[in-house]
Amino acid sequence: MFRFTRRRVLTGILALSCGQVWSAPRAEHVFIISFDGGKPSVMQRSSMPTLFSMAKQGAVTWEARTTVPSVTLPSHTSMLTGVSPIRHRVLWNDYKPQRGLVKVPTVFTLAKRNGFSTAMFVNKEKFKHLNLPGTLDRFDHAGYTAKQAAASAASYIVSHRPNLCFIHFADPDSAGHKYGWGSSEQVRSFKDTDDALRTIMNAIRKAGIAQRSVVIMSADHGGHGKSHGSLSPEDMIIPWIAWGAGVKRGHQITAPVTTYDSAATALWLLGVPIPGNWTGRPVTSAFTPLAVNNPAG
Repeated sequence: MFRFTRRRVLTGILALSCGQVWSAPRAEHVFIISFDGGKPSVMQRSSMPTLFSMAKQGAVTWEARTTVPSVTLPSHTSMLTGVSPIRHRVLWNDYKPQRGLVKVPTVFTLAKRNGFSTAMFVNKEKFKHLNLPGTLDRFDHAGYTAKQAAASAASYIVSHRPNLCFIHFADPDSAGHKYGWGSSEQVRSFKDTDDALRTIMNAIRKAGIAQRSVVIMSADHGGHGKSHGSLSPEDMIIPWIAWGAGVKRGHQITAPVTTYDSAATALWLLGVPIPGNWTGRPVTSAFTPLAVNNPAG
């Protein structure tokens, strides 16, 4: 049974009166986890037992697509705003305080307006451009390794049980730039991120919310040589995996999936109306008909 706050009920009534589609949540907690530099072909030959087990239990495509340009900050901004870089205009890829904050609402903006709790744990300072005032209950630039981000996020998950949480693991991207995409060092880095994923999943179970959660696992880009950012499939193709409440088991997603669909799917799962001007659309084919047509109340 999902717990509704008075604010969420009032928001639903307002949405209906304005002609928006509103429904009860399909999940009470949504976690978006990004493996920075997550090239599917390298991930698939790495030791990632936690991720592969979750993919087997859930719904997966290894042929989702990222944004143009296929670089970290523009892609993650699309992942968390539901719109393309042309719309959100975050086209730079470093932390540049003089550029200010993203000018469009994030998925956290809309979640907070509907009474949900939010959090973000990242390995790169540049994500500060997405920390809009009043939209995140916790923003944590938790060191530069997946282990650090996972430890900080896990502690928070157990103590606060956020409704919407984004977690970023930078290790594969760092290894790719230093040693090359597909190098033995990068393969090992994916094992490190899988260990971090296991830490997150243990925290979700310890918090007692696993049965009410959906975990979305994806990436911002792939890579080739020691770089990325081109239109090549090596850079553009990314994984997209859903696990948890209402997710089809052992399902291969055949519908096209793009980076900005992650934000739309998160809102759809939480029962929050998706803005009509968003590029992203929920990946409903990853979920059972019961979850799609008859959301739990």
